[in-house]
Amino acid sequence: MAEDTAIFAGGCFWCMVQPFDTLPGIKKVVSGYTGGHVPNPTYEEVCQHKTGHTEAVKITFDPEIISYQQLVEIYWQQTDPTDAMGQFQDRGDSYRPVIFVNSPKQRQIAEASKKALVESGKFKDPIVTQIEDAKPFYLAEDYHQDFYRKNPLRYELEESGGRSAFKRKYWSRD
Repeated sequence: MAEDTAIFAGGCFWCMVQPFDTLPGIKKVVSGYTGGHVPNPTYEEVCQHKTGHTEAVKITFDPEIISYQQLVEIYWQQTDPTDAMGQFQDRGDSYRPVIFVNSPKQRQIAEASKKALVESGKFKDPIVTQIEDAKPFYLAEDYHQDFYRKNPLRYELEESGGRSAFKRKYWSRD
């Protein structure tokens, strides 16, 4: 069975797990920190915005069942790609939207997808989501893993902080 990984940052990692977690071909989705300069950061350190890390999810998937292209398309629909310094109620550089690419092929797919989104005219503001090379990924503490399952009420509060309404406004198929 084939295996690949995708790393996406789009605000609080609690809200980035569920949209991918139950899709066919997804083997695992974990929350963590990446893009910073301090090894093995803690949640508290990242929240203080001193490590340079961004909250992100690392998705292990079977590319024979779900493609990286499909994952990128799903990613766009979870974030506000026009907000460079946070997502919804989560503010600061640790919540910035980033697609972290693991290969030149992933970069090509992500760049083409971003270009298509820009050209679609869906958003009046510029698309500011960064596409960066993957850096070391550090697992978040256990209580952050599968948060939407462990704490469904708190997860719903996080989702209702603007993310759900934004997704309905820009991505609803109605």
